[in-house]
Amino acid sequence: MNRWLRFGLAIIAGLALALGQAPYNFPYLAIIALPALLWLLQKTCCWKGGFAVGWGAGLGYFGLTLSWIVEPFLVDAERYGWMAPFALALMAAGIALFWGLGFALAQRWPNALVLAGFWALAELLRAYIFTGFPWALMAYNWVETPIIQAASLIGVHGLGFLIVLAGGLLLSKRGALLAVLIMASLTGYGFYRLQTVVENTGLTVRLIQPNAIQTQKWDPDYIPLFYQRQLTLSASIGRPDIVIWPEAAIAYLPDEQPFIRTQITTAAQAPVILGARRRDADGFYNSLFLLNKDSRIEDVYDKYHLVPFGEYMPLQGLAKQLGLKGLAEQMGPSNTFGSGPKILEGEGVPPFLPLICYEAIFPQGVAGPRPEWLVQITNDAWFGERSGPYQHLAQNRVRAIEQGLPLARAANTGISAMIDPLGRITASLPLGIDGFIDAPLAKPLPPTLLARWGQWPAILLVFAFLVLGMWLEERRRA
Repeated sequence: MNRWLRFGLAIIAGLALALGQAPYNFPYLAIIALPALLWLLQKTCCWKGGFAVGWGAGLGYFGLTLSWIVEPFLVDAERYGWMAPFALALMAAGIALFWGLGFALAQRWPNALVLAGFWALAELLRAYIFTGFPWALMAYNWVETPIIQAASLIGVHGLGFLIVLAGGLLLSKRGALLAVLIMASLTGYGFYRLQTVVENTGLTVRLIQPNAIQTQKWDPDYIPLFYQRQLTLSASIGRPDIVIWPEAAIAYLPDEQPFIRTQITTAAQAPVILGARRRDADGFYNSLFLLNKDSRIEDVYDKYHLVPFGEYMPLQGLAKQLGLKGLAEQMGPSNTFGSGPKILEGEGVPPFLPLICYEAIFPQGVAGPRPEWLVQITNDAWFGERSGPYQHLAQNRVRAIEQGLPLARAANTGISAMIDPLGRITASLPLGIDGFIDAPLAKPLPPTLLARWGQWPAILLVFAFLVLGMWLEERRRA
């Protein structure tokens, strides 16, 4: 096959796979795209050809799934808009290198087991290297189906491996039966788990969504308006037990301005979880404050997984010499790294693990001591309204499934949602409106297999099947 034709078909297959992600949600296109990619790999004659197939598929996939990456540059389009297409092209091409690597390694043994194994390991590498960026993993394609419940057993990387394996097996008649068995088993387990009875704690959580547009959020003329809007929403009819404001909800410093805390808790008449900045001798932090009903700060969490090129600049010395700054520096100095994840609790507030925006995309960031619920505060105004917020929400839902924990999500411009331990949205506010929702907080389910053992069993399983696939291919050739 002509190499350019092969490369073009790989891009098309990648685009088809991308349509499985939110907001499109057509995961079953993988039935065509995955066997097509294995077939294309088998038509190559060397690792370079395999790399080209994988990289082409990645270009198509990430070019579509990461199209929201242009939105932050359009917040101040006059200064940064010209960078938007370059950012998307470089981001898609760079992340596609991981897929290229997986395909290049699989080219010598081009069967479903080997491709699925190297592909899964390449995605695992993407989740960790250079601070990690596990956005748009293959498992998230299935968030609207019962199949996603398998993430509670083997996590997103293990589930991604099984999906790619099943897709590749469809290329042969004998393998097709096994592929159907894998997908039927995943679906059956999903339906079984969705029968689980989820009980409520008796607590009501109010999620505040001020709809502060990013171009206005830090404008001195609008700062009081958005602050007053959140006070009004907090004081609205009803008596919630906990009130949650989104990431960087206010431009003030709660630990230095006690009258601000008093106004907030007086309006809420309840403990408040609040996103705001704080500062110390080391610099500014993107923080989450837990305020009790008397306006006292019970605990503070500082975001530790910062967004590269957004909240801070990698290689800051060089970047400074070149005059480059993080996009978020429009609201002040770069953020300082927090010390790491921690569980917060207070009077009337069950122990929870805070996740600020970007941190919720990392499965490994939720591992460790088990809280009773997860809280994500975020400012998805950076992501626009096309695909980014929907994909971010989908990943939140999977964090809940993986751990068997409810998750409360307060988003500045949406989508705010209460998510139960099975990843189901029980209440939500759409994009682009201001308002609040009062939703019952569910009880946690017993620890899932993933919560108990982490990702290691799935990783070992991937390695075992990878070795088996190599052995079978060598035996076939002998």
